[in-house]
Amino acid sequence: MPPPIANQIRRLRFEHGEMTQSDLAERIGMTRQTVAAIEAGKYSPSLEAAFRIAQVFGAPLEDVFQWQG
Repeated sequence: MPPPIANQIRRLRFEHGEMTQSDLAERIGMTRQTVAAIEAGKYSPSLEAAFRIAQVFGAPLEDVFQWQG
């Protein structure tokens, strides 16, 4: 069962110069595979990782991640 957290990472990557998963991973200190799993909704990031991702996009956390519970 996927975690009850939706995200806008794919859309935000494309809105930020078609940033690749690898680019994002490098900027937040994670692997591309982890970013891909988070983006696909197969893995929930730690709170720290979620804040780092939001910071890369210059967006509030709730614009990147949404609770679906």
